[in-house]
Parts: sequence; structure tokens; C-alpha cells
Amino acid sequence: MAIISASIVVACSEGNSEQKDYDMAVTIQPLRYLIERITDNDFKVEVIVPKGASPETYEPTPKQIIGLDNAKMIFSTGLIDFENALLGRIHNNKAIVNLSKGIELIEGSCSHNHSVAESNHSELNHSGHNHSEHNHAHGIDPHIWTSPRELKIMAQNAYNAIKGIYPDSAKYQSAYNALIEELDALDRECEQLCRNSQSKAFVVYHPALTYFARAYGIEQIAVESDGKEPSAKHLAHIIEQAKAKNVQCILYQMQYPRSVVEVVAKDMGVECKVFDPLAENVTENILQITRIVTGAKQ
Repeated sequence: MAIISASIVVACSEGNSEQKDYDMAVTIQPLRYLIERITDNDFKVEVIVPKGASPETYEPTPKQIIGLDNAKMIFSTGLIDFENALLGRIHNNKAIVNLSKGIELIEGSCSHNHSVAESNHSELNHSGHNHSEHNHAHGIDPHIWTSPRELKIMAQNAYNAIKGIYPDSAKYQSAYNALIEELDALDRECEQLCRNSQSKAFVVYHPALTYFARAYGIEQIAVESDGKEPSAKHLAHIIEQAKAKNVQCILYQMQYPRSVVEVVAKDMGVECKVFDPLAENVTENILQITRIVTGAKQ
């Protein structure tokens, strides 16, 4: 009955030409994949940051703010400055689900994250460290969705929240179990590819794969340093490291300058490969990234 009622609400809202409330919303594209899988596509899941836009610079529209204020559930990583600024503007705080709960967070050099560690993570992490007591000049790395192991925790957080609203839905429990099986299989495949690879390191322009690197014991070498373009000395050091560690390629995101990456790739004698950490099909994206990093056949 809960699912039928929800469907009626969706149908009614779609028939209204005025402002539409959101049934469920996510802050970034990869989160939609998790929610749609768990709910078996029963709801239209709104994404606040549209495809191609950067969470670091995106400004939500007034309609989005209104939609969020009346949403049943809003799923967030809880780690990006944009999310905290946005969610602080809505009154519907009880609808917010922080998917990073229970994840052992990593301090990193992501310059867009400095305030998050200070304002949102005063609680202890798994290693027992109180984030609020540290100097967070380098912030907390927010890219938790780039590792299957962190994705499993995020999926569990999402399912628990959804189950709280729809406690009698065996359908959602079954869908969640299937998603966990998929993530377990992905984890095993990524682990095997990394174990069999001749290279135990990769170079990336912006350090967006920190959780992936931790999961599989592979080193991430970042070209960008503290959100700044690299100096000649830093580039020389990266090239030296990459050659010594048999790096297969250099990855870069589309919004970062390919020209800098090409210089490093040429000196290393490897290719530069573009990737999008915000791609919606998060499991397919992780597998593709793993194959690029390890030099496995596509």
C-alpha cells in the first residue's frame, strides 16, 4: 500500500504545471544510481547538480530550493561544501540523509573541502581521531563513491533511511540485497585486476580516487597540489616516481587542463586518459577506471 500511495503522489505532482515537490533528491549524479537501484525505479530521483556541472561552483535554482524544502528524502555525501551550503538553506532537515555515516574518512588535498572537516565531522572516525581537533588545511577527501567498499556503506545508509519510511517493502529489501551482491562482485573484480597489475601506482591530475587507492593498496600520485597547478620541480618529481613505479597512464578530469597532463604523459611515455568521477552509472565507471589504471583490456 505504501508503494501504491507513493505512486499516486508522483502521478499527481507530474500533473501539476506549478512548482513540483521532489519525492527523492540527491546532490550529485552517482548517488542517483544507488537510490534508483534500491527503490527499483519507483520514484523520480532529482539530481541537484546537473550533468556536466561542477559541485564546487554550481548554484541551485530557486525552484530547486523549494523542491528540496518539500522533498521526502534528500541524499547527500555530507562532505562537499556545496551540499552543506545548500542544505543549510532548506527547512526540511529531517529529510536529509548523510551517506558518509560510518565511513572512515581520509584527509586529503581537495581544496574545495576545507570547511567540511571543521563544521561537519566533530564526531570520531573509525580510527578514533576527532576531526575537529586537527588542522584541516588539506580538508577531507569527499570522493567516497569511487570505491565499491565505501559504496556498500553508502547503500546501507540509503536503504536504512528508505526502510524507515517504507518498512514493509520486501521489494526494496530484495533490490538492496541485489545491489550489495553487485557491489561485492565489483569489489572482487577490482581487487583481482589491481593484484594482477604490474603497476601498483597511477597518476591523476586531481586526487579524486583516494578511497579507490586505499581499497586496493595502489598508490595515487596527484599532479595537482593543494588545488594549484604543479611547479616544474613537482612535475619532475612526479615523472620520476611514475617511471620508477611502472605507471600505465595518467588520468584527468574533463574540467582540468589536458595540456599539463600531456606534458607529463609525454615525458613518461604513457597515454593520458580522461575520466568523469561524477558519472551516474557508478559501478560501470569504477570498473572502467580500474581497467585504465591497471592496464587491463577494455
